[in-house]
Amino acid sequence: MSKSENWILCPVCENRTRLQIRTDTEQKNFSLYCPKCRQESLIDAKDLQVTVIKRLEVKCKSD
Repeated sequence: MSKSENWILCPVCENRTRLQIRTDTEQKNFSLYCPKCRQESLIDAKDLQVTVIKRLEVKCKSD
């Protein structure tokens, strides 16, 4: 039996992240980081549906 897989999209810029989820994947309070826009979001994922809990502030180091 083949499981369906989808890439998780960034809720901010809507680009593909480095993570995939399957139909049997369940995540709660997962910290999703987007390498393109460098934003972090807290998400829940179940049955290939991703729900954004909140956007987190990413602080950059300044030297």
